[in-house]
Amino acid sequence: MSDQTVDRAVDVALSAPLPPPDAAGSRGRFSLLADAARLTRTRIGLAIVGVVVLVALGGPLVAPHSPTEFVAIPNSAPSGEALFGADALGRDVWSRFLHGGSSVLWLAVASTVLGMVVGVAVGLIAAYSRNWLDDLLMRTNDVLLAFPQIIFVLLAVSALGPQLWLIVLTVGLTHAPRVARIMRGAALEVVERDFIKSAEVVGEKRWRIVFGELLPNVTSPLMVETGLRMTYSIALVAGISFLGFGLQPPTADWGLMINENRLSITVQAWAVMLPVIAIGLFTVGTNLVTDGISRALIGLDRKASS
Repeated sequence: MSDQTVDRAVDVALSAPLPPPDAAGSRGRFSLLADAARLTRTRIGLAIVGVVVLVALGGPLVAPHSPTEFVAIPNSAPSGEALFGADALGRDVWSRFLHGGSSVLWLAVASTVLGMVVGVAVGLIAAYSRNWLDDLLMRTNDVLLAFPQIIFVLLAVSALGPQLWLIVLTVGLTHAPRVARIMRGAALEVVERDFIKSAEVVGEKRWRIVFGELLPNVTSPLMVETGLRMTYSIALVAGISFLGFGLQPPTADWGLMINENRLSITVQAWAVMLPVIAIGLFTVGTNLVTDGISRALIGLDRKASS
């Protein structure tokens, strides 16, 4: 074989499209989701989350009264006019509950998405760089992890005011270091695989290797971490509203409802119990789904190793 033929064969090999990522690719993700969906805990979790989301999004459409309308004597018992009674100011508890879920939901979702995007980017870049940038990013992560999430959020909101965009930003940023640490750990093994080295030999741009080759192979732990972050987001957002740094009165919000009616809980418990039950159920539901995905991931790893 001549040298020109060999050179031509090398050129063809280098210009050929890269093979798809191995077992952690799309088939692995679909298998993971299918295995998780077969678990009873996952189905129960999805049902709980679906009901709470339906109430939060569709509640304002079926609420019998405006959330700010005075319908009865303050702290009155359930009646035909107010299904679960009136709150401390005489407003319909049921109507305020139906209107108050959407704010908690969208704030938690937005915070989770922001934290996941930033954390995934930092974690993958750190794992792929394997140099001083890795040390810089991870040591900065360690510093941020030393601050409790709620303290960091409250400091920012106290200084700049109860702005919704600030709540999303601060809650999301407190998630990012934790997500980055998980993603870096998952990606460290993947960066040593042959398809990553092949992409480097071909001359792929680094950002395409990180997000086009590396990211699809760490989606399984990413799905588990997303569920966990969503759980913490719900608790943080509701806690901030309870402390008075979220949506301001007279806006209906589950966390704010708990704060407004906590002193009269012995007289009118529904104004506190309804949002507490909803937040608790949503947290339990997301935890069940996350646990189901985690169990399916363990089973998938066992199949791959056997």
